[in-house]
Amino acid sequence: MNFTVELPSGVTWTPKFAQSIAEERCIGCGRCFRVCGRDVLQLVGIDEAGERIPMSLGEDEDDGEYEKKVMTIANPGYCVGCEACAKICPKKCYTHAARSL
Repeated sequence: MNFTVELPSGVTWTPKFAQSIAEERCIGCGRCFRVCGRDVLQLVGIDEAGERIPMSLGEDEDDGEYEKKVMTIANPGYCVGCEACAKICPKKCYTHAARSL
């Protein structure tokens, strides 16, 4: 049985929690980060060696030192299942799933 919530209207809602981000499609735009109010996501830069360096949006770091910037799910336990990140993602990078009780 999936975890569900009964809303004040009486409607039953099944939250779907962020499971993964398709890094090959992610452009690191930060839209998902800005819409998430739960501190679930973290932008990382990936250098030539494949090392991941945590970043903050709006950092004035030289973009040339990274091969790519991608969003990651840094704190999955903070996700409330609203799917706002997936709704705003221009590249449809997110996978969400319901959780069982």
